[in-house]
Amino acid sequence: MADAASIPSSKRTSTPVVSCREVTRQYSRGADSLFSGQSQPTVTALDAISVDIHPGEFVGIAGPSGSGKSTLLHLLAGLDTPTNGHVTLSGTETTGLSEQRRARLRLENVGIVFQHFYLLPSISARSNVALPLVEHGVGKRTRWEKATGLLERVDLADRMGHKPGELSGGEQQRVAIARALVTDPDVVIADEPTGELDTATGEQIIEVLSESADDRAVIVASHDERVLEQTDRVIRLRDGQIVNNG
Repeated sequence: MADAASIPSSKRTSTPVVSCREVTRQYSRGADSLFSGQSQPTVTALDAISVDIHPGEFVGIAGPSGSGKSTLLHLLAGLDTPTNGHVTLSGTETTGLSEQRRARLRLENVGIVFQHFYLLPSISARSNVALPLVEHGVGKRTRWEKATGLLERVDLADRMGHKPGELSGGEQQRVAIARALVTDPDVVIADEPTGELDTATGEQIIEVLSESADDRAVIVASHDERVLEQTDRVIRLRDGQIVNNG
């Protein structure tokens, strides 16, 4: 867990929006003739880690390849469940939930920003942003208004009618951020959000994410130290364990 001194005083007393307690995640290597008739070997991606992330925090996750970054992101987002330990997201423990219930929990509480954007190419930026609200049963007029407001917020007021193929990489990533925010989630999770962008554009993206961490948590996994320097604190992983959390 984070040292109390590493968390701003205004956030120390708030309830964590996402919490891990003694979490271990193991994966099977799969079938191998060398191990025929024996127990399949496993890889321990995370090893008994504990961490709290509070509303209003902008948190970085760092570590070399194979350190457990992606596994931790998946657990925090409710995309996966631990082998052992407990993960709580927005007051609900995800361990033991069915995939259907975890999907609903994600829809209601998590916004995800992928490195490769994953925008639908055949519809406009505004339609891409509004899409998650369809699952929430929000009416078309309200969907349109919320998507418009968010695209204005990320400085894309003049591009909202364009399709993804007509936008630059930085513009597409800003559309992806607006889409992640449209449901007003408790936590936004971004996996290498600047990995395919030039330095100047990447800085703009991090600024947008930082500004989004007002009353929600924003978690960014990145190899880029310039990105990590902009966060409130950095959770550093090595060999599935937290080696620094401040």
